[in-house]
Amino acid sequence: MYSISSMYFFSMDEEVNYTSYENYTAYVVDPKTLSCEIPLPSPTAALTLSVLLIAIFLLAIPGNLLVGWVIRTSRQALTPSDVYLFHLTIADGLMALTIPFWAVALIKGWVFGDIMCKLLSLVNEANFYTSILFLACISVDRYLVIVHARESLQSRQRKCSRLLCAAVWALGWALALPALFNDAFELNSERMICHETFDIGKAASWRNATRGFRHILGFLLPLLVMVICYGVTIARLLRTRGFQKHRAMKVITAVVIAFLLCWTPYHITLIVDTLLRADAIPFDCALRRSVNVALVVTNSLALLHSCINPVLYAFVGEKFRSKMTQLVQRRARKERTSGSKFSRSTSQTSEGNGAIL
Repeated sequence: MYSISSMYFFSMDEEVNYTSYENYTAYVVDPKTLSCEIPLPSPTAALTLSVLLIAIFLLAIPGNLLVGWVIRTSRQALTPSDVYLFHLTIADGLMALTIPFWAVALIKGWVFGDIMCKLLSLVNEANFYTSILFLACISVDRYLVIVHARESLQSRQRKCSRLLCAAVWALGWALALPALFNDAFELNSERMICHETFDIGKAASWRNATRGFRHILGFLLPLLVMVICYGVTIARLLRTRGFQKHRAMKVITAVVIAFLLCWTPYHITLIVDTLLRADAIPFDCALRRSVNVALVVTNSLALLHSCINPVLYAFVGEKFRSKMTQLVQRRARKERTSGSKFSRSTSQTSEGNGAIL
């Protein structure tokens, strides 16, 4: 994911000069863009955005920890959706752990060194991919459960779902390897930033390739899978009767809307930024500045999704609230009885199998 700390004030010409610092070919600055410099954010804007990021961090960490705790302590066999959701909480939690560093960088600049720049960028980018891919896995499993329940009995075994989780983690970290090109360096003798510095071959080609993967595998493909699976699922639910239908439709609709609201603005802005850098859009100084500011805002909105997921997949569901209540009661009774055996009757109140979904 794009480094928040550098979006505000990283101009196009400065980046070209830096990413080609080992290229002995002279670079001539276009006089039309010479005066287009992206200024540092105002202290008020930087502080406001930092507070927003810290708020997201404080919501995401306990929310994902609570969901993970409920899933792992369940006495019932986990469904594939529960397994995917557990791994999703890990991905969102790891992404949220990097947020305080970017919040500090907005105010003080990047003060954590080159190694931390690479490491945090790698973690952030990897979990950017894995969290979205796990969302797609959940949508496929919901489709199989509701639309093809009988045909999917063998495919829903826990062993297969865990193998798929391993594949998602491997793919996510593989796609995140270009984040190792991120470096900490000084910009305009004002402050340090953590930013991508492709210095192998043509910087523009590397950037376009990595962003192509990000748009396709990190947004368009998972979105297509979610729309198709949830669209067919809703169509099937509309032909059923009962309260369960309306509750399922409400959760499914909320999932798709939240995904679109959080990620679509960021990807649209990033596409515009890529087209500007590739000269596919005529260069305009005002547009360049607007895109840089929009990247900061939309990136923060995308990070908000890490704390929304626990609400959408867990807190909205009655099954999660019931399971959490059982766990709290179980722990309280264990404390009161000082180690006496706790009746297992409460663990059987949830409908069906699985911990949450």
